[in-house]
Amino acid sequence: MMINKTILLTGATGFVGKALVSALHTKELRLLSRKDPQQTQGIFCQAEIDSSADYSAYLHNVDVVIHTAARVHVMDESSSDPLSAFREVNTAGTANLARQAAASGVKRFIFVSSVKVNGESTTNKKPFRYDDIPAPEDAYGLSKKEAEEELWEICNGTQMELVIIRPPLVYGPGVKANFAAMMKLAQKNLPLPFGSIHNKRSLVALDNLVDLILTCVSHPKAANQTFLVSDDEDLSTTELLEKMTRAAGKKPWLLPFPVSLMIGVAVILKRKAITDRLFGTLQVDIQHTKDTLSWKPILNVDQALKACLHLSVLKAKKN
Repeated sequence: MMINKTILLTGATGFVGKALVSALHTKELRLLSRKDPQQTQGIFCQAEIDSSADYSAYLHNVDVVIHTAARVHVMDESSSDPLSAFREVNTAGTANLARQAAASGVKRFIFVSSVKVNGESTTNKKPFRYDDIPAPEDAYGLSKKEAEEELWEICNGTQMELVIIRPPLVYGPGVKANFAAMMKLAQKNLPLPFGSIHNKRSLVALDNLVDLILTCVSHPKAANQTFLVSDDEDLSTTELLEKMTRAAGKKPWLLPFPVSLMIGVAVILKRKAITDRLFGTLQVDIQHTKDTLSWKPILNVDQALKACLHLSVLKAKKN
């Protein structure tokens, strides 16, 4: 469907940004990035996201800004002052872009934030809601929370509408890091001691997140709202591995093993962050999103995992 708006998209070379470029069919698409995204559509606009960049030339006649660019959360932080590094891009850079967007007459600013604004875990708690008091626990989450606060202050004094979207872990074709490692394990179908994990985690398929963002470009009820997003199908680590294995066309081979023992070993090996992801619970409540926008995920988990595995298999054959 053609969107009769001029859109400026940041982060066009990123995981979410690339998918948005492919999905956006709009009057004019401008791609703001530090390097040329080499996309078949869109006008390349070279710029950094920071507190001093001038975006005014790129914002002329823009209707909607979709801001996905960010200094992302990493497991092995190299900066001597991570919080300052996150704040320069994610907070000050976002606010700088938004102020110039408002001054240029942009009608809507869509900010892809993070569920880390809510916190790190819902173990023994209710699922996160869109209106919870923010409780970030790391530098990345704090920088996103501060960005949201800056954006509300900017938009409250202008005619520019704000839409905030907080996704949990995003997966899809081309996903990397821990999710990609889990998919490789599923394809090998080795016996693994993960047969009795009873946590629950919310995930969001890339196609579902992109569909929500596109919905928020034009939906009148999206204005000045915060939305959580997921596949609306929370899974334990055991259930996720089983689905991955079946998506790879194999029968799951997961053995029951005491979770407490695995956590103890991980703590000894100083791998607590991994145990949080494998055994911890993080759920989000997306009822507000569904009710406000009459929206629901376009893919279920099984469909999304098959798409992931299909691309992974194709890449393996090429190599």
